[in-house]
Amino acid sequence: MDKHYLPKEEFAEMIFVRIKAFSLRCMPLCDNLFLKTISAKNIAKQLARSSTSSVANYRAVRRARSRNEFYAKLSIVIEELDESIFWLEYSLDAKFYEESKVKSLIIEGYEILKILAKARKTASENKSN
Repeated sequence: MDKHYLPKEEFAEMIFVRIKAFSLRCMPLCDNLFLKTISAKNIAKQLARSSTSSVANYRAVRRARSRNEFYAKLSIVIEELDESIFWLEYSLDAKFYEESKVKSLIIEGYEILKILAKARKTASENKSN
């Protein structure tokens, strides 16, 4: 099977656009949760913070000055994105949303997470060389 790789900058831009879109899709959910119970407000704040942090930190990844900084910042993005997915799943468990409202967002989050985890693994291998 012939693999097709995007140029590094094109790949980075594609990921940035996806993470930003993910974060922006979380915002109306946060706003809606904020209008509900105290516990829902807490989830809204956590989701808003982690989803916006993931995109802001990915922007920093793209400006990393060294391989070590790149790896460290990418690890933060992965952690924040994973937390965002957690809060989305938690909001389902708490019955704040129907699955149909957030399932595609959770799937997108996991897809981005898998891509970034692979990128971090590659970065780690390159760091060792």
